[in-house]
Amino acid sequence: MTVLLVAGSPTNPSRSAALLDAVEQRLELRGVEVERLHIRDLSPQALLLADVGHPTISRAVAQVARARAIVVATPVYKAAYSGVLKVFLDLLPQTALKDKLALPLATGGSPHHMLALDYALRPVLQSLGAAQIMPGIYATDAQVVVLPEGGYQVQADIGARLDDAVSALITQAYKDIPAVAGRFAPVHFSQVRCSV
Repeated sequence: MTVLLVAGSPTNPSRSAALLDAVEQRLELRGVEVERLHIRDLSPQALLLADVGHPTISRAVAQVARARAIVVATPVYKAAYSGVLKVFLDLLPQTALKDKLALPLATGGSPHHMLALDYALRPVLQSLGAAQIMPGIYATDAQVVVLPEGGYQVQADIGARLDDAVSALITQAYKDIPAVAGRFAPVHFSQVRCSV
Protein backbone atom coordinates (compact mmCIF):
# COMPACT_ATOMS: atom_id res chain seq x y z
CA MET A 1 0.00 0.00 0.00
CA THR A 2 1.27 3.46 -0.89
CA VAL A 3 0.06 6.65 0.76
CA LEU A 4 0.57 9.85 -1.21
CA LEU A 5 1.13 12.99 0.86
CA VAL A 6 0.07 16.06 -1.13
CA ALA A 7 1.45 19.40 0.06
CA GLY A 8 -0.88 22.13 -1.17
CA SER A 9 0.98 25.12 0.23
CA PRO A 10 2.61 27.62 -2.12
CA THR A 11 5.41 28.11 0.42
CA ASN A 12 8.03 25.80 1.83
CA PRO A 13 8.48 25.21 4.69
CA SER A 14 4.92 25.63 5.86
CA ARG A 15 2.69 24.64 8.74
CA SER A 16 0.58 22.40 6.51
CA ALA A 17 3.76 20.65 5.32
CA ALA A 18 4.68 20.16 8.99
CA LEU A 19 1.40 18.26 9.44
CA LEU A 20 2.37 16.07 6.49
CA ASP A 21 5.81 15.47 8.04
CA ALA A 22 4.11 14.30 11.23
CA VAL A 23 1.83 11.97 9.25
CA GLU A 24 4.79 10.63 7.27
CA GLN A 25 6.67 9.77 10.49
CA ARG A 26 3.66 7.91 11.84
CA LEU A 27 3.12 5.98 8.61
CA GLU A 28 6.77 5.01 8.25
CA LEU A 29 6.85 3.76 11.87
CA ARG A 30 4.12 1.33 10.80
CA GLY A 31 5.97 0.21 7.68
CA VAL A 32 3.72 2.00 5.19
CA GLU A 33 5.28 3.17 1.91
CA VAL A 34 4.97 6.93 1.52
CA GLU A 35 5.36 9.22 -1.49
CA ARG A 36 5.37 13.04 -1.41
CA LEU A 37 3.97 15.49 -3.91
CA HIS A 38 4.64 19.20 -3.48
CA ILE A 39 2.27 21.11 -5.74
CA ARG A 40 4.57 24.15 -5.60
CA ASP A 41 7.28 22.10 -7.38
CA LEU A 42 5.10 21.50 -10.46
CA SER A 43 5.46 23.76 -13.47
CA PRO A 44 3.38 26.88 -12.71
CA GLN A 45 2.74 27.51 -16.41
CA ALA A 46 1.61 23.91 -16.99
CA LEU A 47 -0.70 24.13 -13.97
CA LEU A 48 -2.32 27.38 -15.07
CA LEU A 49 -2.64 26.32 -18.69
CA ALA A 50 -3.97 22.85 -17.74
CA ASP A 51 -1.15 21.19 -19.67
CA VAL A 52 -1.68 17.60 -18.51
CA GLY A 53 0.97 16.42 -20.98
CA HIS A 54 3.72 18.37 -19.22
CA PRO A 55 6.17 15.95 -17.55
CA THR A 56 5.76 17.37 -14.03
CA ILE A 57 1.96 17.24 -14.28
CA SER A 58 1.80 13.75 -15.80
CA ARG A 59 4.17 12.42 -13.09
CA ALA A 60 2.00 13.99 -10.38
CA VAL A 61 -1.19 12.52 -11.87
CA ALA A 62 0.54 9.11 -12.03
CA GLN A 63 1.46 9.41 -8.35
CA VAL A 64 -2.20 9.96 -7.52
CA ALA A 65 -3.19 6.95 -9.64
CA ARG A 66 -0.67 4.64 -7.88
CA ALA A 67 -1.64 5.59 -4.34
CA ARG A 68 -4.07 3.59 -2.20
CA ALA A 69 -4.67 6.58 0.05
CA ILE A 70 -4.16 10.33 -0.29
CA VAL A 71 -3.39 12.77 2.53
CA VAL A 72 -3.97 16.34 1.38
CA ALA A 73 -2.64 19.25 3.45
CA THR A 74 -3.38 22.88 2.72
CA PRO A 75 -3.28 26.27 4.35
CA VAL A 76 -6.65 28.01 4.52
CA TYR A 77 -6.83 31.33 2.70
CA LYS A 78 -10.05 33.35 2.74
CA ALA A 79 -12.10 30.38 3.99
CA ALA A 80 -10.89 28.02 1.26
CA TYR A 81 -7.98 25.75 0.45
CA SER A 82 -4.98 27.10 -1.46
CA GLY A 83 -5.20 28.19 -5.08
CA VAL A 84 -2.30 25.98 -6.18
CA LEU A 85 -4.07 22.95 -4.75
CA LYS A 86 -7.30 23.98 -6.49
CA VAL A 87 -5.55 24.25 -9.85
CA PHE A 88 -3.98 20.80 -9.42
CA LEU A 89 -7.20 19.11 -8.30
CA ASP A 90 -8.94 20.62 -11.34
CA LEU A 91 -6.45 18.83 -13.62
CA LEU A 92 -7.17 15.39 -12.20
CA PRO A 93 -9.55 13.06 -14.04
CA GLN A 94 -13.08 12.98 -12.59
CA THR A 95 -12.49 9.52 -11.08
CA ALA A 96 -8.90 10.14 -9.92
CA LEU A 97 -9.70 9.17 -6.31
CA LYS A 98 -11.98 6.22 -7.12
CA ASP A 99 -11.45 3.42 -4.58
CA LYS A 100 -9.01 5.61 -2.61
CA LEU A 101 -9.10 6.83 0.95
CA ALA A 102 -8.57 10.53 1.57
CA LEU A 103 -7.47 12.35 4.70
CA PRO A 104 -7.76 16.15 4.54
CA LEU A 105 -5.55 18.35 6.73
CA ALA A 106 -5.54 22.13 6.99
CA THR A 107 -3.87 24.94 8.89
CA GLY A 108 -5.07 28.47 9.48
CA GLY A 109 -4.55 31.54 11.57
CA SER A 110 -7.55 30.99 13.81
CA PRO A 111 -10.25 28.41 14.59
CA HIS A 112 -12.74 30.47 12.56
CA HIS A 113 -11.62 28.81 9.32
CA MET A 114 -11.94 25.22 10.52
CA LEU A 115 -15.08 24.56 8.46
CA ALA A 116 -13.10 25.08 5.24
CA LEU A 117 -12.26 21.38 5.45
CA ASP A 118 -15.91 20.36 5.36
CA TYR A 119 -17.32 23.05 3.10
CA ALA A 120 -14.49 23.57 0.61
CA LEU A 121 -12.05 20.62 0.44
CA ARG A 122 -14.27 17.64 1.30
CA PRO A 123 -16.77 18.26 -1.57
CA VAL A 124 -13.92 18.37 -4.11
CA LEU A 125 -12.42 15.11 -2.82
CA GLN A 126 -15.90 13.58 -2.96
CA SER A 127 -16.44 14.80 -6.53
CA LEU A 128 -13.17 13.09 -7.54
CA GLY A 129 -14.66 9.79 -6.39
CA ALA A 130 -12.91 9.17 -3.07
CA ALA A 131 -14.21 5.91 -1.62
CA GLN A 132 -13.98 7.30 1.89
CA ILE A 133 -12.97 10.66 3.28
CA MET A 134 -11.62 10.35 6.80
CA PRO A 135 -12.48 13.04 9.37
CA GLY A 136 -10.22 16.00 8.66
CA ILE A 137 -7.80 17.67 11.05
CA TYR A 138 -7.51 21.43 11.32
CA ALA A 139 -4.65 23.07 13.22
CA THR A 140 -4.24 26.73 14.10
CA ASP A 141 -0.93 28.55 13.91
CA ALA A 142 -0.66 28.21 17.69
CA GLN A 143 -0.84 24.40 17.37
CA VAL A 144 1.98 24.18 14.80
CA VAL A 145 4.75 26.24 16.35
CA VAL A 146 7.75 27.71 14.52
CA LEU A 147 11.01 26.50 16.07
CA PRO A 148 14.03 28.83 16.46
CA GLU A 149 16.03 26.78 13.94
CA GLY A 150 13.34 27.27 11.31
CA GLY A 151 11.33 24.05 11.49
CA TYR A 152 7.92 23.44 13.02
CA GLN A 153 6.66 21.45 15.97
CA VAL A 154 3.18 19.98 16.11
CA GLN A 155 1.59 20.40 19.55
CA ALA A 156 0.61 17.28 21.52
CA ASP A 157 -3.14 17.70 21.02
CA ILE A 158 -2.76 17.75 17.23
CA GLY A 159 -0.22 14.92 17.44
CA ALA A 160 -2.76 12.75 19.27
CA ARG A 161 -5.38 13.50 16.62
CA LEU A 162 -2.87 12.61 13.89
CA ASP A 163 -2.12 9.31 15.68
CA ASP A 164 -5.83 8.45 15.62
CA ALA A 165 -6.23 9.53 11.99
CA VAL A 166 -3.24 7.51 10.79
CA SER A 167 -4.44 4.43 12.70
CA ALA A 168 -7.90 4.75 11.17
CA LEU A 169 -6.44 5.28 7.70
CA ILE A 170 -4.25 2.19 7.91
CA THR A 171 -7.03 0.04 9.37
CA GLN A 172 -9.46 1.12 6.66
CA ALA A 173 -6.92 0.73 3.85
CA TYR A 174 -5.94 -2.79 4.84
CA LYS A 175 -9.53 -3.81 5.51
CA ASP A 176 -10.36 -3.57 1.83
CA ILE A 177 -7.26 -5.39 0.52
CA PRO A 178 -8.14 -9.00 -0.37
CA ALA A 179 -5.93 -11.89 0.73
CA VAL A 180 -3.21 -12.79 -1.78
CA ALA A 181 -2.08 -16.38 -2.41
CA GLY A 182 0.40 -17.33 0.30
CA ARG A 183 -0.64 -14.41 2.49
CA PHE A 184 -3.45 -13.95 4.94
CA ALA A 185 -5.72 -10.96 5.03
CA PRO A 186 -5.05 -8.66 8.01
CA VAL A 187 -6.96 -9.62 11.15
CA HIS A 188 -7.99 -7.00 13.70
CA PHE A 189 -6.81 -7.77 17.22
CA SER A 190 -10.39 -7.92 18.53
CA GLN A 191 -11.01 -10.91 16.23
CA VAL A 192 -8.12 -12.99 17.56
CA ARG A 193 -9.27 -15.94 19.67
CA CYS A 194 -7.03 -18.12 21.87
CA SER A 195 -7.86 -21.41 23.47
CA VAL A 196 -5.83 -23.06 26.19
